[in-house]
Amino acid sequence: MKSPLLTLPGAVPAEGVDEGVAAHYGDLFREQRALADGTGFVDLSHRGVVTVTGPERLSWLHLLLTQHVSDLPPHQATEALILSANGHIEHALYLVDDGETVWAHVEPGTQETLIAYLESMKFFYRVEVADRTADIAVVHLPAGSIAEVPEGVVVRETPYGRDLFLPRADLETYAEKAGPPVGILAHEALRVEQQRPRLGFETDHRTIPHELGWIGGAVHLQKGCYRGQETVARVQNLGKPPRRLVFLHLDGSEVHLPVAGTEIRLADDGPDGRKIGFVTTSVRHHELGPVALALVKRNVPVDARLLAGETAAAQETVVEP
Repeated sequence: MKSPLLTLPGAVPAEGVDEGVAAHYGDLFREQRALADGTGFVDLSHRGVVTVTGPERLSWLHLLLTQHVSDLPPHQATEALILSANGHIEHALYLVDDGETVWAHVEPGTQETLIAYLESMKFFYRVEVADRTADIAVVHLPAGSIAEVPEGVVVRETPYGRDLFLPRADLETYAEKAGPPVGILAHEALRVEQQRPRLGFETDHRTIPHELGWIGGAVHLQKGCYRGQETVARVQNLGKPPRRLVFLHLDGSEVHLPVAGTEIRLADDGPDGRKIGFVTTSVRHHELGPVALALVKRNVPVDARLLAGETAAAQETVVEP
């Protein structure tokens, strides 16, 4: 999906997973400040949109997701994961129920495999799963935004702002009214500041929820009967996930940010020391300077000085060891 907003003045296309929307519109820090101040909007129309309808939609999803959704009130936003049999994260869903339909947006390009899995689990349940990506675009309004929401548009409201499930045909018209556009890089910078993990960025093929602090927010510990629950329960009881998410303050004198996958070592061991983790997302923040999220081994001391490649880094704890 290529957004029509890429034709707006100053739009620079994003690359990689976020291809299809604007990376920025000419001024990354101004766009970050706009989001922080509650103005502007972010075009997330490249994200996948999946709906589930039918009278048994919530009770059915409750059996598949890590979140407790059987009694989810209408218009209450939540997050949920789908795990493998071994407890590894496969999908992350950002969802809301409008009283008749569950709406979820997911990482770009993951909706097809998600829908294939959901279809395989329908059995005799009275539910219908649909890919709405072609006709629905996700638009994000930051917390504090006073931008109007068109009548009839489903809204997912969280402490970080509102996600609108907007008819794709209305995207250009809405952009003219919603304030200055903000690129995905500014959105990512605030996500990193807020220490929120993202599927495919903070996750790899063996990531489990405890490593990223998704317990509580996306994983409900008082429910069972979902794939991968045994791993969640075991780690919860033993308290020993193999890795933990950290927030890094990077040396601002470096010209280049360490890219995703950059190896992390203990500063006392030097750049040739033993690898103890890797960078997942790095950004330049309008107030904090260069910062990053990273995964390190659980037993790395919380006060240890680190090296991200050759860049000095001080860590803040996100997930307790």
